[in-house]
Amino acid sequence: MLSRLKLSHLAAGAIVVLVGYTSSVAIIFQAIEAVGATQAQANSWLVVLGLGMGLTSLILSLWFRMPILTAWSTPGAALLATGLNGVPISEAVGAFLFCGALLTLTGLTGWFERLARLIPDALANALLAGILFQFGLSAFAALGEDAALVGIMGATFLAGRVMFPRYTIPAVLVAGCLWAGFSGSFGDLEALDLSISVPEFVAPAFSLPVLIGVGLPLYIVTMCSQNMPGVVTLRGAGYTPPVSASLTVTGLASLILAPFGGFAFNLAAITAAICAGPEADDDPKSRYLSSVVAGVLYCLVGLGGATVISLFLIAPKALIAAVAGLALLSTIGNSLSAALSDSRGREAALITFMMTVSGVSFFAIGAPFWALLMGLVVNRLFNPSKPQPVRACPVP
Repeated sequence: MLSRLKLSHLAAGAIVVLVGYTSSVAIIFQAIEAVGATQAQANSWLVVLGLGMGLTSLILSLWFRMPILTAWSTPGAALLATGLNGVPISEAVGAFLFCGALLTLTGLTGWFERLARLIPDALANALLAGILFQFGLSAFAALGEDAALVGIMGATFLAGRVMFPRYTIPAVLVAGCLWAGFSGSFGDLEALDLSISVPEFVAPAFSLPVLIGVGLPLYIVTMCSQNMPGVVTLRGAGYTPPVSASLTVTGLASLILAPFGGFAFNLAAITAAICAGPEADDDPKSRYLSSVVAGVLYCLVGLGGATVISLFLIAPKALIAAVAGLALLSTIGNSLSAALSDSRGREAALITFMMTVSGVSFFAIGAPFWALLMGLVVNRLFNPSKPQPVRACPVP
């Protein structure tokens, strides 16, 4: 397997970890603060979250030879940041265990996989394009923050697409890092936390109000706002994801790591799109190697704990936004093309896309769920005699 590794695999894996942490680690800190964790417990969360994502990504990618990536539940962390105020950490752990049990049961029963098969691929591609749209847009919006840095990265992207398309994104990342280093855009290196972090066990306690008020909503937002987009991301890239097995693996990881701070793991969507797209590899059969690289890096980051996290946080925000957006441009374009190619489902796909981009949420459930629900209703209304999913789009 090592002999088949390419620079594009290494670059995609590195970008995944960079984007995965910098885009939402601040929310994790807020959740940790809300529950009143000690510094040792906070460091434990960072360790097990990294190890959990890394190990589950490695297991699923190597097992199924697909670019299957997992992530912590970002909307779940946002929910915890507001819902754990005044809740003892032991009862919070009990809620994490309850959520993990529900996730595992969902995977073992297979009902979610059967539900996912009912989604037309036009809507799946529209949903994926909507989820990724803000990341693509942020690459251009970052011009207002650091025009020189993003301009150099953009010029490198255009030159790479013409002269060395397979290595475009690695070149963009290197160019951005070099310019940021020379211009002094990186943060203060003295702010690095060099402490060694180890997992710390917290005995769970179970409170019915906390289980219902925290554990159940955590399960719902993880399923609707994370696992569903994760499924359609792989489907949009032309893969048939092993939904039930993936949910079982992430559910078990949540159960095992909950007492140490691993509140919920799920299928990734945005970072998975980086590994599942053509920028990672021209050959769809070997793109899984990029998710293997990401899994290894996640484990290393987890073991590094607070040191590596603080290193990520000093990176220029414009650099992160630009490299993520440029890496996802091809996937966004392919998804939109596939979503709107069939005139019979164009209205439903466009509504799904626009609702996803809106970012509107209700009852703590994000826009992707409501966009998919609205798209399914419109698709059924306009195509009452064709409830079957349309033919999957080819792998780009």
